[in-house]
Amino acid sequence: MRAKDGTAGPTGLAVPPSFGACFDGQLRGVAHEATTGPYPAPPTPHDRKHRRHPRIASMIVSVALVLVGLALLVLGGEVLIRAASRIADLAGVSPAVVGLTVVAAGTSMPELVVSLRGSLGGSDAIAVGNVIGSNSFNIGVILGVCALVAPLKITGRTVRLEWPLMLLAAFQLYLLSRDGRIDRLEGTFFLVAFVAFVAFSLKIAHSDMDPGERSQFAAAGVPGPRRRPRALGYSGLNAALGCGLLAGGAELLVVGATDLARSVGATEEVISLTIVAAGTSLPELFASIAATRQGRADVAISNVIGSNIFNVLAIVGVAATVRPLSVSAELIARDCPWMLGLSVLLLPLMRSGYRISRGEGLLLLGAYGLYLEILLKS
Repeated sequence: MRAKDGTAGPTGLAVPPSFGACFDGQLRGVAHEATTGPYPAPPTPHDRKHRRHPRIASMIVSVALVLVGLALLVLGGEVLIRAASRIADLAGVSPAVVGLTVVAAGTSMPELVVSLRGSLGGSDAIAVGNVIGSNSFNIGVILGVCALVAPLKITGRTVRLEWPLMLLAAFQLYLLSRDGRIDRLEGTFFLVAFVAFVAFSLKIAHSDMDPGERSQFAAAGVPGPRRRPRALGYSGLNAALGCGLLAGGAELLVVGATDLARSVGATEEVISLTIVAAGTSLPELFASIAATRQGRADVAISNVIGSNIFNVLAIVGVAATVRPLSVSAELIARDCPWMLGLSVLLLPLMRSGYRISRGEGLLLLGAYGLYLEILLKS
């Protein structure tokens, strides 16, 4: 007997189509396992080769980004320092003041972008770790390398005014982050302190020039009053171009280096304290090296000190005002004290003959190398 829309089974009873399909599928599965086995075939060498190709291609792209970023950083540093020195001559202010403000803010743009992006994306380890790591890198590596290029002459103003402000900003960051959080009120406090710092720097711009700087300004060939605004505008555009090249080069380098670090399994906090911090500090490094080679050691030192102040007061202030930041116990107990320690170490080095010699530059590099060893082992 055959049922309507059914199929006849072995006993003549109607079998539903769905049951027949399932039974037929099981038979097909058994037949497939009989020929191929219950598990998929192991990958062949040809398959492994094709799987490695995307990873190798990704690493090649990352290395290319690093190399292009380095090229942009070198070019941007040269353009920015020449423009900043010209602005100082045209405005009649100390080159050190320009390094403390214009150059420091321009070379710190990558840190601002990275930390703000980390704050908005909820990556507080990157937002805070980038600042702490960059400040340590600035003192240990940048001043160390610049001192190897040429011994750095220190002015009394650097020891008397600029260094205490840098140490005070670093100590404020450590003090306000000890509870594991930097809220919006504390971020606003940082921003108010930054505005006061800029106002103070502008106030002493004209009044604190030493006789050597005044004679240098008099011999700089400054154009007359009619041509000076045009010359200032041209130098300002060059400074903006230099900052743009530095920011773009740092971004490419950070992206490439971070991809390479993640491919070997590095954590986000370690990446922010090392790769990201060093990458975003490369504008300061190349700008300071360019200044040292051009005989502007005052701009190089003021750039480092001003960048450290800008990193804490402006970058942490903006990031915490946008969104409160959480600070890990490791950053508070390990990395902040190292940042403070390197800042304190800088004072006796600067006061010893008011210059940082090549041997003292090696000492700074060695201290930063010891910090990196402790960081990577912890």
